[in-house]
Amino acid sequence: MTVQNYCLIDASNIVDNIVLWDGSTETWTPPADHTYVVQATTPSKDWVWDRTLQDWVLVEVVGHGDIGFVWNGSVLTTAAPKPPPVQPPAPQPTVTGAQTL
Repeated sequence: MTVQNYCLIDASNIVDNIVLWDGSTETWTPPADHTYVVQATTPSKDWVWDRTLQDWVLVEVVGHGDIGFVWNGSVLTTAAPKPPPVQPPAPQPTVTGAQTL
């Protein structure tokens, strides 16, 4: 059997744990009041920096589910607030003419 990460989702639809499990209820059974989904194959929405918009946007990706994410029955969504804007790097100095070491 393949062992993989499972997101455990509590009764309030919040991922409260991630367990490494082979999926066999003969070896372990998740708590009765929890739903479980395979982390690597479950779609999730997470903040991603969009260079074109120069802003953070929620993007659906697969496998990003983590503790604290909210489950709506088909997609996990981060509960983290939108991150602050990314500061552009300081411009590099430019030099004209010949240089010697």
